[in-house]
Amino acid sequence: MYSLRSVPAWSVTPSTEDDEAGTYEPLEVPATSSPQLVEKALARVEYRTLPLLVRMEQAAATESGLLAKSPNDLPALLRTADQLLTFAKQEAGESASVWRCECGSRYAVPVSLMRPVSIRCERCGRTLDLDPGVARQSSIEDPVTAEVNGYRRRVSAFFKEAMARSWLVLVKKA
Repeated sequence: MYSLRSVPAWSVTPSTEDDEAGTYEPLEVPATSSPQLVEKALARVEYRTLPLLVRMEQAAATESGLLAKSPNDLPALLRTADQLLTFAKQEAGESASVWRCECGSRYAVPVSLMRPVSIRCERCGRTLDLDPGVARQSSIEDPVTAEVNGYRRRVSAFFKEAMARSWLVLVKKA
């Protein structure tokens, strides 16, 4: 398991000329309770021609734990953040509109196919009006996939914010 942290470069190597260190709130992606979740979320993601997990392992083995430093690593880390979002979108499932009959039967229809229509419930025979303006939007994905994709989105947002601030990205084995 890994924890990711982003801090300004001056906080790692303070200057002797500074009278007092500035205050800052570090960015963090806390370690998860499940190492399988991290492995699943980062499995196919690349960072600088190697899998991200390999790069994180290499960085965690060093004393500094440095994974990325702006500006040299900015394009590579942003590509990695985009890969994370792409994989999350690919595995999330199609957006759907969901309705429930009075008997409890659930009906989901892909948003791309939606127009107002009426159908008969297969269980009780009641008529359901499937109106795209009334249904709630949902994504058809299982809870494990949702958790993996949530972690991917958090890591992606973390990478983008760290690079936007030009901060160092540090990795630590938890």
